[in-house]
Amino acid sequence: MRNYAFIGLGALGMSMLERISEVTDQIIAIDKDPQIIDRVKDMVQTAYVADVLDEDALVKILTEAVDVAIIDIPSDLEASILVIYQLKKLGVPEIIVKSDSESRNEILKLVGATRIVNADREAAARIVPLVLATSLYNFMPIGGDLVIAEVHNPKESIGKTIIEADLRRRMGINVIAARREGMQSYQDFDREYRLREDDHLLVAGKEKDVFAFSDLPLAPTQKQRGSTIGGVLKTMFRMGKAKPRKD
Repeated sequence: MRNYAFIGLGALGMSMLERISEVTDQIIAIDKDPQIIDRVKDMVQTAYVADVLDEDALVKILTEAVDVAIIDIPSDLEASILVIYQLKKLGVPEIIVKSDSESRNEILKLVGATRIVNADREAAARIVPLVLATSLYNFMPIGGDLVIAEVHNPKESIGKTIIEADLRRRMGINVIAARREGMQSYQDFDREYRLREDDHLLVAGKEKDVFAFSDLPLAPTQKQRGSTIGGVLKTMFRMGKAKPRKD
């Protein structure tokens, strides 16, 4: 299970935390506002009231490895830059940062941000799947419950043709194209093409089928409740305010 750190809880950070907390509680939340921390403390593993510009405080809090950090410090470019710098020093591989202007995006990328987000709830709905499923690289809702996504070729399909893999019948997934790891463009493939371990597949299908195909994990609490992946994701992506999880 991946570990998440939320540093600053503006609109984007709060929206993403509410949704990710429906799937996992491996979350650290940090904000200088005690009221915000009080609001999220039951949704996360640990929550801290702290000044994120205090380097010593950040190092003491992030004692365990963090896989994904989400930074949302509204209207404070300097603070975002300093936090990115500290996270890079700590070896955090994925750093997502909220930006309120295009002119700041390049600066944030230069200092180490791996993903820049310029919207709030709509962006959260698109980006949450990418940080929950390690085999999912791109994700785009296209209307209703249909989506297009880029997914790493699963192990069970290695060495098979698209017909042999039978993904449409077994998984409800339509493969549009494929590209090799490191290649920028997708390639058409013929009936004899055999899928490789390093292939990325561009697929289309229903949201629940794409998430199942990309092995989106369920939190232990969700498994105990007997929830289906569809039910969990329906909760994750509703646009209304998510309710805190009850123990």
